[in-house]
Amino acid sequence: MPGRLMVFAGSGSPLLTARICGVLGIEPAAGEVLTFSDGNTFVRVLENVRGADTYVVQSIVHRTNDYLVELLFWVDALKRASAGSVTAVIPYFGYGKGDKKDEPRVSIRARVCADALEAAGCDRVVTMDLHAPQIQGFFRIPVDNLYGHPTLCARIRELTPEGCVVVAPDTGFADEARMYADYLGTTVAIGDKQRTSHDESAEIMDIIGDVRGRDAVIVDDFVVSGGTLAEAAKLLLRKGARRVFAAVTHGVLAMAARDRIDRSPITRLLVTDTVEGHPAPLPAKLEVVTVAPCFGEAIGRINRQDSVSAMFPGQAAHR
Repeated sequence: MPGRLMVFAGSGSPLLTARICGVLGIEPAAGEVLTFSDGNTFVRVLENVRGADTYVVQSIVHRTNDYLVELLFWVDALKRASAGSVTAVIPYFGYGKGDKKDEPRVSIRARVCADALEAAGCDRVVTMDLHAPQIQGFFRIPVDNLYGHPTLCARIRELTPEGCVVVAPDTGFADEARMYADYLGTTVAIGDKQRTSHDESAEIMDIIGDVRGRDAVIVDDFVVSGGTLAEAAKLLLRKGARRVFAAVTHGVLAMAARDRIDRSPITRLLVTDTVEGHPAPLPAKLEVVTVAPCFGEAIGRINRQDSVSAMFPGQAAHR
């Protein structure tokens, strides 16, 4: 029998939480977060959660460290209030890029986050489009990594009724691009991208694949500065693409992204609502599609002890 289901909104994801609760047909559970004048964070659960299956929805982005610490306090508060289980729903796992020790004397940040969540008492993690799937192995608790491409592809079909070619910005995203292409029944082109520093800039050297006379859709897991998308769009048009769209799961969109995207030849940039509370105005070319139904279904399946992977049949072949 499913347990009592309660979903709490972290400070980083109140809008998405409300949409998820709408899908589930419940009201968000009551809690509060206070920030004192010295910067300390205080979390309080305002309902009886004894024995309940509880979920805290919190993207870790923009106020990244504040939201991570707040999530840890949510988990601790719920465990101390005798919740039956505590699941951290992290739509955007902000430290996902810190998945390896690729140079001397650096931290494997994603592993530190995983250890901290487990130490706080987290029983399960639900996230979407991890930057590196191996991060799931950093946890000793179950991790459900959901996919954003079915939601984005539904809108891509409407924008490109005559079909399109899917473009991976680099070889590292080729497998994910093929998931998009399989879903849309089309082909893939791949960008030759070179990144030489940590300043979030990269150069697209070439496009491998035929895009002439076709709508091109650049796909990626997140966009911060918009530089890669803008440069790829220019190159695609030089290669003969008819129009260029972009579809990205996590629209992080730092301060400079608005002007860079709006000045680019991208016709429309699609992102999901895994990220909210942006520090700067969003690009006029931006369109947000909600992944609340995806998270709502996943939470419902977990609560009923049904399979979550069954939501994405055939995706294991791309990993």
